[in-house]
Amino acid sequence: MATPSCLHFPSEQGRFYPTHFSTEPSHSALRSDMPNGTTATEFLLRGFSDVRELQILHFVAFLAIYLAALMGNLLILSAVALDRRLHTPMYFFLVNLSLLDLGAISVIVPKSMANSLTRSRRISYRGCVAQVFLFLFFATTELPLLTAMAYDRYVAICRPLHYERMMDRAACTRLAAGAWASGVLNSALHTGSTFAVAFCGGREVAQFFCEIPQLLRLACAGSAQGESGAIAVSVCFALGCFVLIVASYALILRTVLRIPLEQGRRKAFSTCLPHLAVVSLFVGTASIAYIKPPSGASSGLDLVVAVLYSVVPPMLNPAIYSMRNAELKAALRKLIGSRLLPDK
Repeated sequence: MATPSCLHFPSEQGRFYPTHFSTEPSHSALRSDMPNGTTATEFLLRGFSDVRELQILHFVAFLAIYLAALMGNLLILSAVALDRRLHTPMYFFLVNLSLLDLGAISVIVPKSMANSLTRSRRISYRGCVAQVFLFLFFATTELPLLTAMAYDRYVAICRPLHYERMMDRAACTRLAAGAWASGVLNSALHTGSTFAVAFCGGREVAQFFCEIPQLLRLACAGSAQGESGAIAVSVCFALGCFVLIVASYALILRTVLRIPLEQGRRKAFSTCLPHLAVVSLFVGTASIAYIKPPSGASSGLDLVVAVLYSVVPPMLNPAIYSMRNAELKAALRKLIGSRLLPDK
């Protein structure tokens, strides 16, 4: 059967080159170049739409989200670095959180924007490996760090007389180092076990970035059991961190309810509840994405869930963790001017 000239033909190295104006390989060519057990040389990421106007809209929306996350987190880093009054354990952890948020969103969003702008869905095999490792590193480091932040607030509010002893510089350094080390180990484990499998289901990743559950859909039957077990362990670890966070805030709220001043109660509720909401969004959506079995058809829900746990938290965290903080707001006023952050 004759093949139309607009399709891509596999080269000797297994890559695809256009013979006309098309920028993507056809489904049949993609599958035929991928025999059982063959190592992929590149993957195709899922686009948000094939309509050019919607592709541009996706680019603009992601650009706005990315710039908001970039500006918010950079402002926090600058304010804490320049104001010595903020050199305390709480802001030390907040700086670490901002670094993680910047890293996580920078790993996946610019690539997705570039693909929409250029009408391409390609990502190299090495690029996919790097994206999986780096995103998992930043994302899985964030949860134990949020647990450490909740513990810091618990000690400050519930055990204030012991705060300086329990949260000295050495203790803060150990907590932060433990969070970063757990992220490296977890990311290395998942990345190694994911890309050790053989891919038999083509190269079309049904997600806008290289996400492990969607990559496992492409694995040969029976070859992804090791990574599935690792995911189950990581989900249990994430849920354990979430339980500790909820328990810390529950103890904080119980202590706050004993405060006779209504203003103090209102301030604590307005601070703790948004924190819990963002953590719940991150843990809940990520757990849905990773607990869902790799078999079965992909849907638009997978795309929405991925956006909720990978793109939204880095944008919301700066506002949630800083805009209700009087000390940080004062430092930001000095940094960017009082007109942008008026007193309430």
